[in-house]
Amino acid sequence: MAKFAISTDSNSDLYADEIKELGIYVGHLNFTIEKGKETLECVDDFKTYDEYVNFYKELRDGGVARTSILNLQAHIDLFTQMAEDGVTEALHIAQSDGLSPTIDNALKAIEIVKEKYPNIDYRALESKTTTIGEGILVKLACRLRDEGKSRDEVYDIIQTEKMHVQHFVLVDDLMYLKRGGRIGGASAAIGTLLSIKPIIEFNKLGKLEIVRKEKGMKKALKSIVDEFNKFTKNDKYFDIVIVHTDNEPLANTLADMLEPVCGVRPQIRIMGPIIGAHVGPNAVAYGFVSNEERPY
Repeated sequence: MAKFAISTDSNSDLYADEIKELGIYVGHLNFTIEKGKETLECVDDFKTYDEYVNFYKELRDGGVARTSILNLQAHIDLFTQMAEDGVTEALHIAQSDGLSPTIDNALKAIEIVKEKYPNIDYRALESKTTTIGEGILVKLACRLRDEGKSRDEVYDIIQTEKMHVQHFVLVDDLMYLKRGGRIGGASAAIGTLLSIKPIIEFNKLGKLEIVRKEKGMKKALKSIVDEFNKFTKNDKYFDIVIVHTDNEPLANTLADMLEPVCGVRPQIRIMGPIIGAHVGPNAVAYGFVSNEERPY
């Protein structure tokens, strides 16, 4: 039996079978898809690969996805369920506070739930990342737990290693960044016309930044592959993961380019709807844990 439980939010983009295998608790975010005058209420709790593909098909067909954070009540419900299941000690890993105040809701919820269940001892940390980066940290926490590390030891390790998670995101359509307020409408329109591909990275504050723009997909792919050579891989915690928004061919092309550079074949995954709504279909990214901290 595990010494303590691990929980996270669905921004970590773990598949349903992984969640079950890892034995973790997940708070699932809500989102909507607007199609003309129709609004579909949805939950980030996909069970099959086809559900991910269908989500991006909806976006390609003109649907507009609106996302929200895991609110206070959702955290209360999550931690209450854990307490009712007999979990007395837990570590919760939340999305970056540079993207949303999710961690604030988690910390408040712990105190509220503790009023009814005073014997619980839950700690929460924000990951300075999201999607596959957050998922890498959750998996690392589970591995350390299973190796016999205490909850507080795992907390300290994750707090350190989160600044070593590197991310390189390549967006295909700038109009999705425009909807999310990352760039202006004129820049998005001109960039799309000129086939400009923005490169996005997480900074030290856990915020996503457009660090440069490349013209054309070929140059953009080479640009993010070249980034790997600026770091040395962490052999102890090392994992390299490619994530895409329903663009397996491009993900495999990126894997072909990365494999001779990093020495392993990266794992390929599909991104969930919450972050996927903001980068749009056909995007691709990769992440890994390095020995060096983020440079920005």
